[in-house]
Order: sequence, then C-alpha cells, then structure tokens
Amino acid sequence: MLVFYDERLVLLSVPKTGTTAYQAALRDRADFVVSDPPQLKHAPVFRYNRWFRPMFERVCGVELELAAVMREPISWLGSWYRFRQRPFLDGSPNSTKGISFDDFVRAYCKGDVPKFADVGSQAKFLEPQRNGCAVTHLFRYEDQSALTAFLEERLDMKIATDRQNVSPAMDLALDPKVEAILRRKRAADFELYDSIGD
Repeated sequence: MLVFYDERLVLLSVPKTGTTAYQAALRDRADFVVSDPPQLKHAPVFRYNRWFRPMFERVCGVELELAAVMREPISWLGSWYRFRQRPFLDGSPNSTKGISFDDFVRAYCKGDVPKFADVGSQAKFLEPQRNGCAVTHLFRYEDQSALTAFLEERLDMKIATDRQNVSPAMDLALDPKVEAILRRKRAADFELYDSIGD
C-alpha cells in the first residue's frame, strides 16, 4: 500500500496485479509505504477502512481516495497457480505442484476451499464498505497505460516500472466446463471486472 498524503491518494496492493512494481518505483515519492507484513501490505478495502482510514480522518481530518488494480479473474487465478508452483513451496499445503490448473480452479470453486486454492476474491478485496469507503479509481491490470497515466498526472511525475515478483510462464488452458463453473460460482469477480470503465 502506498499513501500520497498531499495528493489525498492511496494505492491499494491487490495481490497478483503488478502493484509491487509500482511500489518499487514510487516508494521514495510516497509519504507512507506499507510493504510488510503481507496482511497490511495487501490490506483490502475493509481493513483499510477499519485501521488506516480512521487514522487519517481523526488525526489529519482528511479523507483519502482509493485507487486499485484488478486483473481478469482467470488470469488472476493463473498467476496464483503459477506462483504456488515455485519450488520454495514444495511440500507445503499451499503448493500447486502436481495439481492441474483445472483442478486448482475446481478446488477454488468449492465451499470448503483447500489451502492450495485459498486465494480469496478480488471482488471481496475491493468491496465497498457500508460507511461509503470504496475504491474511487479502479484500473484493469491489462491496461497498465491507464494506471500509469493516472498516477503520472496525479503525482505530477514520470513513472518507469520494472516487472517484479513474476511467476514462471506456463500455458494455462482452462477447460470450458471448468470455466463455466468458475463464472457461475465467482460471478461477482467477473461482474466487477467487466464494469471497469463504465
């Protein structure tokens, strides 16, 4: 998470959406950088609303706008799947080694999600709160130029990013039947992604 106080802006770090590259590029420009632990670096809207927003509201008397990035849901799951293939997770309950992408997505759609497929939901991460705290600037991961242009204008600077934390490349073709299950079970993620730019 990056906070730009003068610009009244927070860039949330949705996992697997490339925000680590922006954090690396902008950490010296930000007023407040949360890079660890992961539970705070990747604070969803509800956690920001509960812990961070009151700090700025009560101490500084300001409300900050939230910006975030969302990845196409199948691509997002593919990134998680590939990340959890890495050797450092071998033997861990989070490892996807020996599990097909179809089986990973099937497991993700279960009511009782096994550890290796328990990666949350972008829609839940970005869910507006009852008090009105919500993301006001949402960008597609696949349209990095829009995010960069927004940040360059808002921060009045040029931004150059390098890819960070990249998972190994793999051909991930999802069976159409599994995709249909995913679209039905996780409809909120697809609906939110499709609404970006509306």
